[in-house]
Amino acid sequence: QVQLVESGGGLVQPGGSLRLSCAASGSIVSIYAMGWYRQAPGKQRELVATITSGSRTNYADSVKGRFTISRDNANNTVYLQMNNLKPEDTAVYYCNADLVGGVRPYRGAYWGQGTQVTVSS
Repeated sequence: QVQLVESGGGLVQPGGSLRLSCAASGSIVSIYAMGWYRQAPGKQRELVATITSGSRTNYADSVKGRFTISRDNANNTVYLQMNNLKPEDTAVYYCNADLVGGVRPYRGAYWGQGTQVTVSS
C-alpha cells in the first residue's frame, strides 16, 4: 500500500502565507515527479506546481512568484510554500506523486486526500 498524506491547510487572510506538506509512505520503490493540484468549488482540478526527482520545477502562471514547491527525497516529502495568498487561491489542494510502489510494484499516479485552503478576510 502507498499513502500520500497532506497537512498544513487552513484559513488565512489575503496576503498571508501557508505551507503545505505531503508525505508519501508505504511500499515505495522510487518516486519520480511530485506535485500539487487544486480544485475550487464548481471548477475542474488544475495543476499548481510540479517538481521532478532532479528538482526541476513547473508552476501555473497564476501562482508564479508567489508559490514555491520543494521536496525532500530522503523523506519522500513535497512542500508547497504559498505566499501573498489571494481569495482566488481558495480550494482543496491535492498532492500527487508519480511513483513505483505497492505490494506488486507498478508505476502509477497516486493522490492524497486533499487539504482545504481558504483565503478570506
